[in-house]
Amino acid sequence: MQEVDVVALGHQVLWATFALSLVFGLIAQKTHFCTMGAVGDILNIGDWSRMRMWALAIGVAMLGFNGMVAAAWIDPLRTFYTQPRVPVLSLALGGLMFGVGMVLASGCGRKTLVRIGGGNLKSLVVFAVMAIAALTAMRGAFGVARVQWLDPVAFTLPGGQHLSAVLASAVGISTAQGALWAGLVLGGGLVLWSLLKPEGRSADVLLGGIGIGALTAALWWVSGVLGFVAE
Repeated sequence: MQEVDVVALGHQVLWATFALSLVFGLIAQKTHFCTMGAVGDILNIGDWSRMRMWALAIGVAMLGFNGMVAAAWIDPLRTFYTQPRVPVLSLALGGLMFGVGMVLASGCGRKTLVRIGGGNLKSLVVFAVMAIAALTAMRGAFGVARVQWLDPVAFTLPGGQHLSAVLASAVGISTAQGALWAGLVLGGGLVLWSLLKPEGRSADVLLGGIGIGALTAALWWVSGVLGFVAE
């Protein structure tokens, strides 16, 4: 087996991540890509443009990621996010707290970083508090409570949480075929839904949706293909 220069590879991964993240921030700033903003636009003014942008980004990312799984570039079952154990109570409470915090902070972590790049000092405070709270929840005082009281409430999926594995075990097809169908049906469906109305075909929506989705898939390639080293 050819020896890998891990240090050089690490530099490549970091520079590629930096470049893609920079483009991500530029697109997000230009198109006002925001999850909370998308929901707020619907509730306040009945505008679905940013929600269609968000759906388009998810659809494009699903098509890209599942395409890489189908091509055997990435094994989804090796990622942290697709472990067989699903801690439902931790996920539910964490999602609720994240949603409330996102509203109070006027945006999620991604929006906070974009605002920091624009010189917003409030977002700098939000980012610092977010980092401390995340560390506390993972390894600090809150982490102890989470492990003792929340994480035990869980169920297990034998094939893992990725849709390709779920489809493979349910229908009796390969993981690659499951990924292909999941990407085409769900990802393609979201893309189709986002483009159905004229508001989903504006320049900003197309740039934000396709750009953010493609960058998400590209970052998966950086971490799962470029930066992958077999142990």
